[in-house]
Amino acid sequence: MSMTLDELPAVAECSVAGCSYNDHSHCHAAAVTIGGTVGDAECATFIPLGKKGGLDKVITHVGACQRAECVHNESLECTAASVRIGAGSTDDADCLTYDPR
Repeated sequence: MSMTLDELPAVAECSVAGCSYNDHSHCHAAAVTIGGTVGDAECATFIPLGKKGGLDKVITHVGACQRAECVHNESLECTAASVRIGAGSTDDADCLTYDPR
């Protein structure tokens, strides 16, 4: 699988208001990494500093996904059309598109 940055799934929405990259439900990081453990796809890019960061415009994509057991994961790359980030059951920021095989 070979993809360009524009072909990687976009972060369509982020409802984690406490993240430094969030601005009005839009992620302003260049790319996010999905980490966590089996059954919990945590947004590893989440930074709760109270200082805004990121790019001026919204172009955020999923740069890497460590959840190999997700149905959208192929060779550690996300194949979903887009992802949503929001509060999970145990974390402030989870990939809500995560779907274990």
